[in-house]
Amino acid sequence: MSAKSAAAASHATTPEDVLSALKASLPAPRYKEAVIFADAFFKRTPEDDLQARPATTWAAIISGLLEFSRQRKLDAPSIRLFNPELDSDGWDSSHTVIQVANDDMPFLVDSVGMALAQSGLQLHAMVHPVIKVQRDAGGMVLGWGKGEQESLMHLEIDRQAEPRELKRIEESILAALHDVRACVLDWSSMKDKMKAIIGELDARELPIDADGRAEAKAFLEWVSDDHFTFLGYREYEVAREDGEEVLKALPETGLGILHDGRITTRPRSLRSLAAHELPQSGAVDALILTKTNARATVHRAGYMDYIGILCFDKQGVPVAEQRFLGLYTSSAYNRRPWEIPLVRERFNYVMDRSGFSADGHSGKALRHILETLPRDELFQSSEEELFRTAIGILGLQERSRTKLFVRRDRYGRFFSCIAYIPRDRFNTDVRLRIEAMLKRALRGERLDTNVQISDSPLAQLHLIIRPKPGDVVDFDQDELEAKLAKIVRNWHDELRDILIQRHGEERGLKLAQRFGRALPPGYIEEVTPSVAAVDVENAAEITGADDLRLSLTRSRRGGGQSLHFKLFRYDQQIPLSSALPMMEDMGLRVLSEHPYGMQIGDERIWIQDFEVDLPDVADLDVDAVRANFEQAFERIWRGQTESDGFNRLIIGAGMDWRQVGMLRGYCKYLLQTEAPFSQSYMEETLNRHPLATRLLVELFEARFDPAREEGVPGGAHDRKSATRQLRSCGNCDSQALKVIEELVSHRGESRENQIQATVKALYGLLDNVSSLDEDRILRSFMSVIRATLRTSYYQERDGRPQEAISFKLDSARVPDLPKPRPYREIFVCGPRVEGIHLRFGPVARGGLRWSDRREDFRTE
Repeated sequence: MSAKSAAAASHATTPEDVLSALKASLPAPRYKEAVIFADAFFKRTPEDDLQARPATTWAAIISGLLEFSRQRKLDAPSIRLFNPELDSDGWDSSHTVIQVANDDMPFLVDSVGMALAQSGLQLHAMVHPVIKVQRDAGGMVLGWGKGEQESLMHLEIDRQAEPRELKRIEESILAALHDVRACVLDWSSMKDKMKAIIGELDARELPIDADGRAEAKAFLEWVSDDHFTFLGYREYEVAREDGEEVLKALPETGLGILHDGRITTRPRSLRSLAAHELPQSGAVDALILTKTNARATVHRAGYMDYIGILCFDKQGVPVAEQRFLGLYTSSAYNRRPWEIPLVRERFNYVMDRSGFSADGHSGKALRHILETLPRDELFQSSEEELFRTAIGILGLQERSRTKLFVRRDRYGRFFSCIAYIPRDRFNTDVRLRIEAMLKRALRGERLDTNVQISDSPLAQLHLIIRPKPGDVVDFDQDELEAKLAKIVRNWHDELRDILIQRHGEERGLKLAQRFGRALPPGYIEEVTPSVAAVDVENAAEITGADDLRLSLTRSRRGGGQSLHFKLFRYDQQIPLSSALPMMEDMGLRVLSEHPYGMQIGDERIWIQDFEVDLPDVADLDVDAVRANFEQAFERIWRGQTESDGFNRLIIGAGMDWRQVGMLRGYCKYLLQTEAPFSQSYMEETLNRHPLATRLLVELFEARFDPAREEGVPGGAHDRKSATRQLRSCGNCDSQALKVIEELVSHRGESRENQIQATVKALYGLLDNVSSLDEDRILRSFMSVIRATLRTSYYQERDGRPQEAISFKLDSARVPDLPKPRPYREIFVCGPRVEGIHLRFGPVARGGLRWSDRREDFRTE
């Protein structure tokens, strides 16, 4: 809307404002006509629409419609399409305007709206005043407010710039108006035809019994009693064509939309008719009740209903058909099944065959199912088809599960599919996927869907699928139902099944209900059910506010895999300022963090999901390092071990937190011996040579691990496991693999043999170290390990290893140790204590002394 129009619309527009605008823009004679016209116009214009535009715009619309309808052909519609110029005469220039003048008759507005909708056009405005108009023989207006009723329409649609497109729209509207006129003019004739057929039915040759004849007659009487909107009629007779008997249209018998032959049907083989070569037993064999392959252009969108009355010779062979096309009225769809002839027979059949008492629970439920089934199913299904469908639906009861019923139209025109899915699973995406699946499976060319959602736990989708003419369609009902269940199946179903598979039905269901349902929507969108199952298990294991659960996993997201480290805690998250340095010290590069809160009753469990990367590790075996990594992080977080660069060895060399703590302790000792290297340099060296570092641990364990003692049950350890651990230390070349194989072969031998084999392997690896400083560092570690006499490393308290580790060393065997060298040293290292006890003889007194000289307390 322009600034000028917006200003005019700043106050509510009234009819008086519009009349004033008309008076200002029209000469006096035209204004008098406009007043009469405007009175009819405002009766059909909602107040909200009136107030949405300024008076000048409404004046332009009324005067334009008045001039357009001033002359038209009698008994014919007049139509005009145009694009108003920008702000010309107050018009809204953003839309294309359509004006229609026609004799007043039913279905005009609906039919024009359908024509526009089928063209994919959005209707922005519609006003349709009805006014009496007096015209001369040439169609010129003689007076307004008297004469015959005419229907005028003003419509606005999406702006169309192409003349060819405007022409197409005009033709579609004219075709719809033509069909409306044909139906209305022939309405009484079609009704008379139906009444005549009803009157003749008793005397006709019909291959049905007396009850069937009476039911067929009752149905046709019911149809003619305002339960059917007649749109077309035509008669057919049996003829022979290409050696086959067919039904062929009789000329001059068409009425309504079939009057001029614009809607034609090819001759139909008698083999396609229900009454041909089938046992005759009821009224349905004399009547054809189905849907056409053509959509209605009048009154209501959808495929037209088809009622065919067959004529037979004395031998019971069909020789003619009288065909009505139209639409069942809304009152027909609202009637109860037991009130509709023919349908009531099928209803009674289903109720009787079920064996249920009409007053019992199952009987009432079955009655309700039949009452709420799509009416087209009641009209078109056979008794047996209706029974199978109704009993199948009854089997669902209140169970929230999927079910599919497929009925093939007996005339081969379409498939009717009724899908039941849990109501809470239904959405537009599910509907579209079901439509696509059934359309593909049934080779559909066209598809229509109707959705019914009530208080039932199940939503009902009724789909009509029309295959391409001539296509032979074979389908597997069970396969279609399995595909439907897969479509409807959601994320929580997958999670529940995984948990049941892992923990059994009872515990799996409890986990899914208590923890799975507590996962927030943002989590569900990002995480697969298989990963979520692990997270649920971790969340369920948390026992208190001080508890912590950890999970290092690879997850598939967005077409690729990423490494995730998750922390699980009650009530509060671990601060990023605490968590990030720990992870970085362990070799992880944190890419992002996503916290998710699970509300479990009155409590909240936090999942901190860190997406991480390992820049120094090319191909990580997550399963191999997971336990060591998770245990080490928890020990660091609880302050039971330190956070520094040594922790990268947990992933890089496959170590656990105690083994790393042992190497850290030796580093701290070397620093006290005035080694010329910093801790960070020693950390880098050990991480740069993971296999050599792993052999340093191997040397320590060969010397002190009680399980390595010859003759100890299980002392040989699992050689395969040992090989796997050693081979996980970086990229091992052929020489390294040979060293590992040789070293592992000594497992189970005497402790001395294992020590010698390890030392030999270490010397072999050190020969390939190119940096003298790094070689010196690695040899220093090997020397202090060999100089160690005893250690508290393997001692436990209450079944848990002690935080601090003590090493008793033979000082004479420690290279480069500054003088005076003591007789023995006991070095203690832990996250909360670090100190040394020096002894200068076999018998000595003393102990750990306090010192504030952290860097060189040994020399104090």
